[in-house]
Amino acid sequence: MSTDTPEQPSHKLFYDPTEHRIRSFVTRAGRLSTAQARALETLGPQFLLPYAKSPLDFAAAFGRSAPTIFEIGFGMGETSAKIAAGMPEKNFIGVEVHTPGVGSLLKQIGEQDLHNMRLIQHDAVEVITNMIPEASLAGAHIFFPDPWHKARHNKRRLIQQPFISLLASRLAPGGYLHCATDWEEYAQQMLEVLGAEPLLANSAEGYAPRPGYRPVTKFENRGIKLGHGVWDLVFIRR
Repeated sequence: MSTDTPEQPSHKLFYDPTEHRIRSFVTRAGRLSTAQARALETLGPQFLLPYAKSPLDFAAAFGRSAPTIFEIGFGMGETSAKIAAGMPEKNFIGVEVHTPGVGSLLKQIGEQDLHNMRLIQHDAVEVITNMIPEASLAGAHIFFPDPWHKARHNKRRLIQQPFISLLASRLAPGGYLHCATDWEEYAQQMLEVLGAEPLLANSAEGYAPRPGYRPVTKFENRGIKLGHGVWDLVFIRR
């Protein structure tokens, strides 16, 4: 019997006084299912990379050299697993702070025998800053980040100019940044922020068609049937 329950915020502190910045996520105390806990115990040692304040050697982490895609906030991991399964020639690093999501994706990695994925359970900004070398990534995915839809919470959104400048510096020339959201006002902000980054060029006139590698989620499909929009943005590192 699954013990999964909706996650509840364990605190409401978004400003981290030790880092002097506002975090874009809430630490959550979600319960692990038995299967997620088992995946963490059995597969974590092989596929879960420890956070470190030193550059990550991609070839050593994966046991091979291949184009590497970085994903921020993979949730429960269904989309991440499908994309990695469809592109076995590429390496994928997924970052997520919530333990049930990490356990869920580890479980899918085991079930689908995905050897081209590695996970890091830590704050994405710190991972990018300290572990991802400059001009090293073939691509980056940010799918449906929290829109923080109340105006007073907009400052907590992940897609802000300083963060995009940092992330863009980690893309290799010709690498891409793919964002997607189902919140129109956030899509407009994304377009403005990404468009203002000198290192990035839009691959489309405005929003991009959904690339074929990004599957439509059940949640997204429901929204589309209800007339809700989804906006993809794909920018290329100059």
